[in-house]
Amino acid sequence: GDLVLAAPAILLALLLTLVLSHFLPLLLNPKAPRGSFGWPLVGETLRFLTPHASNTLGSFLEDHCSRYGRVFKSHLFCTPTVVSCDQELNHFILQNEERLFQCSYPRPIHGILGKSSMLVVLGEDHKRLRNLALALVTSTKLKPSYLGDIERIALHIVGSWHGKGGNITFCEEARKFAFSVIVKQVLGLSPEEPVTAMILEDFLTFMKGLISFPLRIPGTPYAKAVQARERISSTVKGIIEERRKADCCKRDDFLNVLLSTDELSDEEKVSFVLDSLLGGYETTSLMISMVVYFLGQSAQDLDLVKREHQGIRSTKAKEECLSSEDYKKMEYTQHVINEALRCGNIVKFVHRKALKDVRYKEYLIPSGWKVLPVFSAVHLNPSLHGNAQQFQPCRWE
Repeated sequence: GDLVLAAPAILLALLLTLVLSHFLPLLLNPKAPRGSFGWPLVGETLRFLTPHASNTLGSFLEDHCSRYGRVFKSHLFCTPTVVSCDQELNHFILQNEERLFQCSYPRPIHGILGKSSMLVVLGEDHKRLRNLALALVTSTKLKPSYLGDIERIALHIVGSWHGKGGNITFCEEARKFAFSVIVKQVLGLSPEEPVTAMILEDFLTFMKGLISFPLRIPGTPYAKAVQARERISSTVKGIIEERRKADCCKRDDFLNVLLSTDELSDEEKVSFVLDSLLGGYETTSLMISMVVYFLGQSAQDLDLVKREHQGIRSTKAKEECLSSEDYKKMEYTQHVINEALRCGNIVKFVHRKALKDVRYKEYLIPSGWKVLPVFSAVHLNPSLHGNAQQFQPCRWE
């Protein structure tokens, strides 16, 4: 009987604690930028994540910017947040990495990426991994076979369209291309090898879980992603072991350079491979799809790109691969890529956290608060880019 009487009191206490913990940061930080916190627990996260066209800001940012200005406070991803749509503040945040701000992705992402991922580790460990990543990428790009490999994979995928009788889903083909290039460069695997298809299947499950609701219950996309990561991890470990056994016939690729370094543990090496797949796969394939999408709507730009490419091709022998010098001549193509990045907004924002109270101009960012520099808001700002929602590659000339 006492328990029955106590239950409503316990429930009320929990409810009050929830409401108080949600709104307390508002009371303790009256000098934070203007804004709203939404409902306890969920805050304004669901509205912030509502899908919208990539060359628009979406109703959440449009509404908040018009109401509170280009820098405002909100409650996102279960934490008090300052959202910046201001070019100068975004630049300031990124320039002060590890001094005033730190990478801070939501906790559930750590469960999928693993504790050694470059997106999760902080401070000196992050710096060490990033420097190593730059060295490895540079050494890969300097390989004589690098550009030839990419061209052969592109021709192989385009060649496979002939028997498909008309329609293809281009974004799927772009994904296939990006994945084949990365797997070839990182693990030395060709698209035809069975293990490549196995890694791709697990990787797609992994990607779905990365952007799903973080519920670790069997059968949910999140739980499936955690299992897929474990499978990819054991596949990569198997490839590493095979390489070590076949020490006599060393291959000239990224994995060999990775294996020859003593700076990383085996777990870090596996995470490094996963980070490489994650960092290059979705962004590269989306980028290629965006370029095709925008060129499909602009006959004039498509014609200029075609003429540029035909001009370069006319100087080459029939089976001759393109060189790095040929790519450097593709000036208008580069303008198209820049403009597709601006309009496509593939990476809309990044997660950071204030390490101390930060004053910038008239704004105070309280210590411990999440900070989201929103790149798309800068890309689509009409005062920085005339006709901001229009695809106009010539603006980069």
